[in-house]
Amino acid sequence: MKIYIISSGSYGSRIVNSLAEMGLASSMVGLEELPEDLPEFIDDFEQYVPSNIPQADLIIAVGLYGDISMVVPIIAQKSGAKSVIIPLHDPAQVPPGLQREIEESASGITIVFPKPFCALLPVGDKYIDEFAEKFGKPELEIDYNGLIRKVKVLRTAPCGSTDYIAENIEGLPAEAAELEAGNKLHNYPCNASMTTDPVVGDTILHLAGYQTKEAVKRALGFAMRSAVVDPETCEADECQHECIKHCPQVQIGWDTVQLNDKEQAVIDPASCGCCEICIKECTYGSIEMEEKKFPIE
Repeated sequence: MKIYIISSGSYGSRIVNSLAEMGLASSMVGLEELPEDLPEFIDDFEQYVPSNIPQADLIIAVGLYGDISMVVPIIAQKSGAKSVIIPLHDPAQVPPGLQREIEESASGITIVFPKPFCALLPVGDKYIDEFAEKFGKPELEIDYNGLIRKVKVLRTAPCGSTDYIAENIEGLPAEAAELEAGNKLHNYPCNASMTTDPVVGDTILHLAGYQTKEAVKRALGFAMRSAVVDPETCEADECQHECIKHCPQVQIGWDTVQLNDKEQAVIDPASCGCCEICIKECTYGSIEMEEKKFPIE
């Protein structure tokens, strides 16, 4: 697979370096670095389009802010690429309206906007899926017997944090790994923004932490903390399912909060980020945070 990368700023540089170090250097047929200090609104995108664009299968644009992102579909068309990944690490990067403009200008091209990059999963596109087999939403395999003996990374966050976390939770009690994985993400550190994203109601850095902890929980087969709905007080007939509307994980595409056959909310402990937003939003006070061992299938 031939990958062409468009990068800007320190976040873009970090992702480029990380992907190269993790084995993608030979797949990178080109790299265009755009300046950080470009105007928010740009009338003429063509002036920023590289003069020599190699043939590519997949375009990855990291660290771009505002209108300059409109060059991405132009570059994709000139390279022949039909697949594009534009990961979001900051709410100010590519707002929903600009995302629609980019998609509308890219007829015949599949574009995804994972928020954050470590939330990327296969989407049914040949080249995006080939990339997402190894890079995106973390997936682990953990061998433990009381203590964690070995952690194998099956899919890593593109920034490289998953490998760092895997190495640093070995030797810990299995029941402490979920919390410590989140701590290690901050130690790495994660470069996602701590500004609250108005679309999801949480920070993108927190979202990255939720993906990391979910990988640990699924690999262990249990979670140690989760929001829980009390079916005795959940007023399914009366409420507007605010827990679903405000769950950050639901907002980025996961089934963290679903409805059972009684239309009552049920929270998945594997993907619950323990953000407590649903607790605050529940009109009837039917959700509490519980600390115990939750089995995960």
